[in-house]
Amino acid sequence: MSSTSNISKPKLACEIAADRVLAGRLSDGGEGLEASAARELAPGSVIPDLVENNLRQREAVRAGIETVLGSVAGRSKDLIAIVPDAAVRVMLVEFDTLPSDHNEALAVVRFRLKKSLPFDVEKATVSYHAQKVNNEVRVVAAVAMASVIEDYETVFRTAGYDPGVVLPSMLAALGAADARRPTLVIKVDAHTTSIAILNENQLQLFRTLENTRGVTITGEQLAEEVYPSVVFFQDTYHLNIERIYVAGLPESGGAAPALRAQTGAEVQELVASSQLGATAGGAVPRWRMAGVVGALIA
Repeated sequence: MSSTSNISKPKLACEIAADRVLAGRLSDGGEGLEASAARELAPGSVIPDLVENNLRQREAVRAGIETVLGSVAGRSKDLIAIVPDAAVRVMLVEFDTLPSDHNEALAVVRFRLKKSLPFDVEKATVSYHAQKVNNEVRVVAAVAMASVIEDYETVFRTAGYDPGVVLPSMLAALGAADARRPTLVIKVDAHTTSIAILNENQLQLFRTLENTRGVTITGEQLAEEVYPSVVFFQDTYHLNIERIYVAGLPESGGAAPALRAQTGAEVQELVASSQLGATAGGAVPRWRMAGVVGALIA
């Protein structure tokens, strides 16, 4: 996986989800998309997993990429590739210090992650971002099997595009969140519920939970899943959640009463209609576009 630092950021993003491919192109103003598109995939085309091959129907996925990007990409070929959260492990790790040399620091991060992964860290691709917090260094590490990421990169290249940046969906979506005050972001997909808590634009908690209900999860069930993370944050940082963003639900307003009752915080959708721009090939479900929008406007 790649980070977006030190390179020119693409204006295209394309997400491969378990059930569809989504794409968008950033507007010149940079506040939203000027074009977006989506195409559904047949069930079983993509099975997100940390270890096993994810792309079970590669030609169908390639065709989906070509269709959505063909309608929004123009002449651009460089893009941000967004992969399912279940294919990547995101971890927060604290260090007293980290070496200033990137390669040395990466080796230290890899060593620390070694016992926390269900696969050999030497077969993994690791990307990290270091945050200075008081007298410690908090590292946000995204780790995935190299073979899994290479599989996604290859299908993009086969479709004629260059995935210079690869992000898991939830980390991409966080780019759309205003996180200057204590903020909870919840993103639901067909297989997982991802939870992030941020404050002062720094990630302070990240969890990806198995979600057997998919997008049919009720507001009460979602609030119940989120509650332990909220309590942990409040007990650890002595702060209350002030804002909640929800993505991935067709009716995120249905979750608002339960989440508001639990935290007292205002609840809103992560992606606004004004951020989608013109759509191609039929209606694009706004509630599914958080990864694409967040990756581009961050």
